[in-house]
Order: sequence, then C-alpha cells, then structure tokens
Amino acid sequence: MRILFAGTPEVAVPSLRALLDSPHEVVAVLTRPDAPSGRGRALRPSPVRVLAEEAGVPVLTPDSLRGEDVLSQLRDLDVEAAAVVAYGNLVPPAALAIPPRGWVNLHFSLLPAWRGAAPAQRAVLAGQESTGMTTFLLEKGMDTGPVLATRDVAIDPFETAGSLLDRMAVDGAPLLVETLDALADGTARPVPQSEEGATRAAKLTPAEAELDLSLPAPEVSARIRGMSPHPGAWTTWEGERMKVLSVEPLRAEAPPLAPGRLHATRRQLLIGTGSEPLALAQLAPAGRRAMRAADWARGAGLAEGAAFGAADHSADDPAERPADEQESTR
Repeated sequence: MRILFAGTPEVAVPSLRALLDSPHEVVAVLTRPDAPSGRGRALRPSPVRVLAEEAGVPVLTPDSLRGEDVLSQLRDLDVEAAAVVAYGNLVPPAALAIPPRGWVNLHFSLLPAWRGAAPAQRAVLAGQESTGMTTFLLEKGMDTGPVLATRDVAIDPFETAGSLLDRMAVDGAPLLVETLDALADGTARPVPQSEEGATRAAKLTPAEAELDLSLPAPEVSARIRGMSPHPGAWTTWEGERMKVLSVEPLRAEAPPLAPGRLHATRRQLLIGTGSEPLALAQLAPAGRRAMRAADWARGAGLAEGAAFGAADHSADDPAERPADEQESTR
C-alpha cells in the first residue's frame, strides 16, 4: 500500500524504519515542526524527520492539519492508509477522511485502558505488572476507535516508563506492519472498543512528580519509575530539588529507616519509605546530570541522620526511638 507515516519523537522511529523495510511504500512523512532543544535552545528536527530525510522520503511539517493547503497536500499524496505513532498533533475529521483505509495508530496500552498522552507512564505509576500495545483506527474521539490488533507486554519490577516505552517502540513496530499487511490483504477485522474499563492517561506534570516518601515502598517505587525520565520524580536535598530517576534491587539486608532517611553502603544508597527501604539507582541533583546514587552519596559525605525531604526525621526513625518505645510498638 501507499502509506503516509505520521510521527515525531524517538519512539516513533522504529515503526518508520520497519515500514521503510516493508513491502509498503512510505510516500511521505508527517511530523511536528522543528523545535528548540538543548542548552542553546537551537531549533532541531524531530527524530522522525531525521530518519525520513536520510531515507529520501518527502517530509511535511505543518503546525496544524486543519488548513485547506495541507489537506490538499495530503489528498495529492493519494495514499491508501496512514500510520501514526506519537505524532503529537490532532488529526481532524477532514484529514481522517482522506486515506480510504483510514489512519492506523500504534498506541502503548491495551485499549480502552489508558487512553491519552502518557499510557506507558500511567501503567507504571499504577503499579501494574503488565500492559500492552494496540493498533486501532483513529476516529474523532480520543483513542476510541475500533481495535485491529493487540499484544501483551510484561513490566519488570524495576523498569522505568522510559525503558518500557523504548522496548514497546521496538516491539510495536512489527505489530504496526502486520496490521497494515492485514488491511492490505483484507483480513483485518476491526473490533469496536468497550467503554467498560476505560481510563485516561493524562500528561505528567512536575507538580505530580513530587515524592511522598511516607507512602509504602511499592508506591514510592512506582512513582519514581513512572515519572522517569520526564518529568522526573523529585524530592529535596538541602533546600534544592533532587530528582530520583530509578531504583534497583537491594544487594543486602537493609536497616530500618524512617521515610526520607538515607543510608549509604559501599555500593548502594538506601532511602526509607512508609514500609521497607528502597535502593536508589540514579539521581540528578539540581543543575547537574544524572549520576549513580551511590556515587552521589560518596561525594556528598552524608552525615548521620541525613534525609531527603523533611529536615528532621529523628522522631520517626525506629532506630532512634528509645528501646522501650520500640518494644511497645511491635
């Protein structure tokens, strides 16, 4: 089939590459306009644009798909279908009507769960042990169109949303190609979505990323992993924001720690939560790049009682309580 591909960020690149290697003909690529990036805020092309230009595929970068000029351009392409992966722009009804076989979206959840902008992130934040991918036909509603194919995906207990999304971007590419193959040979069977079990995956915000270290360890872990790498879960250290980007398995038995209290070993940095301690893997101090948490702890020279968040946790720390008080609370 003659295909239009619409996508913008890095997660869309594996799907474009798979389509370029498939029997389908990618006749043009639709992507967001160049955007400021990096410390100098220079305009940079999207990762999808970079790959398309390397492959010699014409690129369209309209701000919107509502204008008659861009709609006319899309009609002139004479495509049979459009493939969409994280395009980042609304496709209005006038554009949806152009390809006769429709717009096929690769979405990173098992619809109708997590409709919206951050499906993989919301699955991790919810503490799910598995999620999935869906290909479906775009319609006017937000991720409400009929489903064409699905694939289950397990979530590793220490996996971040970023690594999960990277993995699904690669594993979802063949699913998208197989779906387009099925559309081309007439074997695709769209199944309407049920509204039962539908959930929204709203975009993440920095305010939402603040850690509550008094919550049980599984909830703190899910918050850290679901917010990583962007916007990054955060707490405070000496009055400044400290991003906490990932956790890892404990390498030894951990001492009891109050919420926020830090304990450094030779190889790990542990932090207290509302239940058992967590081992932190990566941190990003204010104005600095991400680094190993254990390396930061060695450089910081942590004093006894050092903690993230509130300044004084001594009254909450089981190890700091009088022995008779500890006994009375068991």
